[in-house]
Amino acid sequence: MNEVLENLVLLLIYLTSWREKVYDEVFVLRSWKGYDFNVLDALVKKGYISGSRGAKSVFLTDEGKKTAEKLQQALLPNIEAALAEMRI
Repeated sequence: MNEVLENLVLLLIYLTSWREKVYDEVFVLRSWKGYDFNVLDALVKKGYISGSRGAKSVFLTDEGKKTAEKLQQALLPNIEAALAEMRI
């Protein structure tokens, strides 16, 4: 279950992220980190997100972005179909 939760949180971080200019032509995807700290710590350990404990936001690493994009392609069509079937 932990891996499922980690994947869902990573996907939510990606879907709610914004593009932020760090300097010159360097941008990152940043997102608020209103999720369970154990899950966030696991995503940091896997190298998917980065950011200090004291910050209110995190940023997605290149690997985190790639993984989140794969999750989006795999999961969102199924979720949309299930919601349509349930008429939600």
